[in-house]
Amino acid sequence: MSTFPLEIGTPDGIVFEGEAERIVCRTVTGDLAVLAGHCNYCTALGMGEAAVVLPDGTRRTAACIGGILTVMEGKCSVFATTWEWKEDIDVERAEKAKARAQEALNAKDLDDEAMKKLTARLNRALVRLSVAK
Repeated sequence: MSTFPLEIGTPDGIVFEGEAERIVCRTVTGDLAVLAGHCNYCTALGMGEAAVVLPDGTRRTAACIGGILTVMEGKCSVFATTWEWKEDIDVERAEKAKARAQEALNAKDLDDEAMKKLTARLNRALVRLSVAK
């Protein structure tokens, strides 16, 4: 299968740079797969599982939380707010974050802003746990 250059970065630096057969990410409008020869494209990333298929067929999964994906002249660039490879996810930490968010969501008198923030925290923890398992 054909490959294309892929670069994945976060605010902390580059987490992947090399050739890929495919990348699948959750965008704000649904899941997207990029293959070699994809048209120029730009989209905002959502929150969910992402996968990179390497030229040898190896599939690496990650938790991707927000950012932007672009394809320009055959090169795909992902600039993620958070990108955690499956093997790097701290399951115990994610479980604790999930429990804290769930407990806080049970509090009375939460305003809309607090509810949105806590729901986002819970969803981030759930994505990490889903990818880690």
